[in-house]
Amino acid sequence: MTPEEVARASAEAMWRTDRASQALGMDILRIAPGEAVLTMTVRGDMANGHGICHGGYIFTLADSAFAFACNSYGRVTVAQSNTITYLSPGPVGETLTATAREVALAGRSGLYDVTIARQDGTVIAEFRGQSRELGRDIAGVLPADPREET
Repeated sequence: MTPEEVARASAEAMWRTDRASQALGMDILRIAPGEAVLTMTVRGDMANGHGICHGGYIFTLADSAFAFACNSYGRVTVAQSNTITYLSPGPVGETLTATAREVALAGRSGLYDVTIARQDGTVIAEFRGQSRELGRDIAGVLPADPREET
């Protein structure tokens, strides 16, 4: 399998049981080794007391993009820690896009940045996640490590 095929197979395997992302109406727009782009439309039931998207939903969108990016090598990888900085509101009805990219990968530890933006490109939050690979295969057949093919 190519690294791109491994990334797609990993995302498909994860998506089948990712009830949280599915329930929130997320869609995967792009998946590649170390990268993922997900969207989510802010529904009325996601609004906080100020009538804008609750920060927890924005965090969840970012966390899901982070998860798909760091699991794109075919191995079960979990969050070790993460932080988010909110910069601008997410209006109800707006489709938010979370773009995750790998910043560094050293052994079983990774660092990922996720930018969450509104449809007009306004960045509403920046998320940084640290990952830890657990050494187990995601899809049932442990592929050759695509990171070693470069």
